[in-house]
Amino acid sequence: MFRVRSTSAALTLAGVGLVALPGCDGANGGDGTAFTAGSGGVTPAVSGAAGSVSSAGAGSAAGPGGGAGNAGGNLGVAGSVSSAGASPTGGGAAGSGNASAGNASAGNASAGSAPTPDATWVPDPSWSCGMPDGLVPPTRGELVFDATFDLGDTHDVGATQYGHRRVVDVRGGSLTGPKLKASVLTGGLELELTLANGAVELEQLHMLRASDNTLIYLRGCGLAPAGETTVRFVPDFEVATSSALAWLNTGKFVGTRTVDTAAKKLTLAVYDVSKVTAGEPRTTLKDPAGVANQPWECSTMTGAKGESVFTESVGIGSSLAVGASKRGTRNVIPITGGSVTGRVTGKVLAGGADFQIVSGAAKLDARYTLASDDGELIVIRNCGPFGALIPQFETRADGPYAFLNANTFVSSDPGSAAGGVSITMYERK
Repeated sequence: MFRVRSTSAALTLAGVGLVALPGCDGANGGDGTAFTAGSGGVTPAVSGAAGSVSSAGAGSAAGPGGGAGNAGGNLGVAGSVSSAGASPTGGGAAGSGNASAGNASAGNASAGSAPTPDATWVPDPSWSCGMPDGLVPPTRGELVFDATFDLGDTHDVGATQYGHRRVVDVRGGSLTGPKLKASVLTGGLELELTLANGAVELEQLHMLRASDNTLIYLRGCGLAPAGETTVRFVPDFEVATSSALAWLNTGKFVGTRTVDTAAKKLTLAVYDVSKVTAGEPRTTLKDPAGVANQPWECSTMTGAKGESVFTESVGIGSSLAVGASKRGTRNVIPITGGSVTGRVTGKVLAGGADFQIVSGAAKLDARYTLASDDGELIVIRNCGPFGALIPQFETRADGPYAFLNANTFVSSDPGSAAGGVSITMYERK
């Protein structure tokens, strides 16, 4: 949704002039204020802490070789209950649990058992991460790289229409492996969602710069059963097909993500699982009934502009040209801050970017967060071709801007503004 930077003349897409700003040129982007190497900041709480499993109720576990196990008990997961059922690890039948109001997530934890990292985690169809048959235990594959991210601020959005949302800023880091060494650029986002049943869904948006200066776009999709603090994720890489790292575009990977709150670090380990087959045991995740599923894809709704809702003046950094890759020519415009006026007043937080495709029918895909003057947070995805941008909003469901969660809005194309671009959101008619 922002301007494409070029070392030569300004580009024009769909009749919209995209004029380069002074000091922001460069085919691969310069060292701007976002998506550059950096460190520091405060740490978030561990992903999935809210709604984690408490200790099981009174009862003895099933003994070796079979024997009834009276291992029921309440699971301390907001909005969920434990249920009777056989333990996936065997050892006898589990006793019935003390059920409180709510629905249990199928397979997240049978009575008397907890999620196991040795199981294949079968995702809910709404958040399949490209592996509907299940995310295998990553360590059964071959290690590709380890990474350490330096964490910045944690923005606790609150309970939204999808679950409890937090957005974690990344301030840099490093990545090392047998075939890949890279730095993690400042400006990345970790979008954590804790569902009402305690399960976690994760989206990651990051830029990496390899040791040979190749730029890599990483969008990760992750999940964890209730009570499991290590998230399992599927990284999707985009790198220039002409690069020596083009193998990242087509590999089959699964990784683990853990947070060290004391060290203010996030640790990833990514494995090649192309030779690993999904099998037993299995932990099946199921989203809570009656709750909207968070989207992975852009909205396909259409509509005309109605009444103005608010206008953003968005600061942008230097272009990061990933180049021609598997989905087209990827160009990334970092978001460095800005202001908001209208029915929402406040600021645009630094972090995130417009992860745009500029080849063929150009498509914009901006991800960022607003902070209102009265302390509310609004997560935004504004996506689509020029002339047909559709924003999706996520904010506190009982907050003053909950009307945005209906997602019945359209966006203007980006226009020129001092240091960046101007965008207006409208009611859809």
